[in-house]
Amino acid sequence: MSTPVGPYSHWRRAGDLVVISGQLGIVPGANGPTMVEGGAADQLRQALANARRVLAEAGATFDQVVKATLFITDMKEFGPCNEVWVEEFEPPRPTRSAVAVAQLPLGALAEVELWAYSPEG
Repeated sequence: MSTPVGPYSHWRRAGDLVVISGQLGIVPGANGPTMVEGGAADQLRQALANARRVLAEAGATFDQVVKATLFITDMKEFGPCNEVWVEEFEPPRPTRSAVAVAQLPLGALAEVELWAYSPEG
């Protein structure tokens, strides 16, 4: 996604750190962003694809991610989301916190926030 769904920046650089805002499993739609179909794991897979694009825009890569926060609306989805995580991140994987929340924007079931260590040229 190229446009945030709220009044914030997709990413900010603080020295050698790139912090990206929480990414949802959305794709562009005719009437605005549309949530991908499926459960939390499917949404997380798309959210991570969106995160890759945002990191690239900031000059960073997935390999440089050192910290992540996963927000999910149902801890029963923790296992399936971990499976996606293993598919998407190579060892050594970033540190991560997983937090159950009551709701997420746009009715999302999963959201991910990433921090990357990306020294400026």
